[in-house]
Amino acid sequence: MKERVFLIILAILLVSYSCRNKANRSEEFIFPEADSVPSGEAEKLSSEAIAEISKNISSPVEIANLLQMLEVPYSPEYLASSVDANKQTTAFDKALTLGILGADLGYLNMYEKTGTSVDILSSIRKLAEGIRVGQFFDFETIKRLSLNKSDLDSLLFLSIDSYTQIDQYLRSDNRGQLSALMIIGVWTEAQYLATQVVKRYPDQMLKDRIGEQKIILNDLIMLASPYCGKDPEYAALCKDLQKIKEKYRDIRITYTLGEPVSVEKDGGLVVEQTETSVVEMTDEQLSEIIDVTKEIRDRLILNN
Repeated sequence: MKERVFLIILAILLVSYSCRNKANRSEEFIFPEADSVPSGEAEKLSSEAIAEISKNISSPVEIANLLQMLEVPYSPEYLASSVDANKQTTAFDKALTLGILGADLGYLNMYEKTGTSVDILSSIRKLAEGIRVGQFFDFETIKRLSLNKSDLDSLLFLSIDSYTQIDQYLRSDNRGQLSALMIIGVWTEAQYLATQVVKRYPDQMLKDRIGEQKIILNDLIMLASPYCGKDPEYAALCKDLQKIKEKYRDIRITYTLGEPVSVEKDGGLVVEQTETSVVEMTDEQLSEIIDVTKEIRDRLILNN
């Protein structure tokens, strides 16, 4: 049986391009000017985008079809093993690390590395309790499912649902900055995993999905923008996102709408709009994205 590589980790990477508004998709995506969206609206827009992404992650059929074509062996080198949950002292560190380890947890679960995933789950529990969101993790059930390899789908759903509930709660509790950190942490680690894999195992579809991160990166920057002036930690993180953005600036992504198709969903037929995307990214541009992602991700886990 082929490995279901990164089914949950790369979910964020691989569905993001299909979660956008599909109107006007026959043109090239270009980064908007930094001040083109009022900061008050930025968090709202990003919240809606992330909610749509989370909904799509819950049923990653398209992702499974793509990733089952890849046969990439498990590697512990990809994990943020240097992170120690006991050394996270600020809410900033705890929320960001919660996202990073959440991505690693999905990776481990995909490869059924139950022993290591239980260890990371323990760290996630400490971090979640540290920012008062531990009530959204059913740790005992997740631990039991982690040790039961036959119930992987339930484990994935429960893990995703926990992070979705945390995101919603933090925003309703006027702690949207922590939700933003958690989401940025997940994305950064997922981006790191994807770029490290494509470096060792070049695959054109995976390259294209990495190129399409230009779009989700724009959402993340809008998500973070209201907090960039909050303190030096947030300012540094926003600077890191802008640094990645510069490496994506000259990558071209164009979309063309195709013919509507009927698909079965929830026992009935629904008409869905199809589209095709073209990513124009050179090997040099991909190499620069790989390098800047590793540089920033390694610095984040070193600081943590």
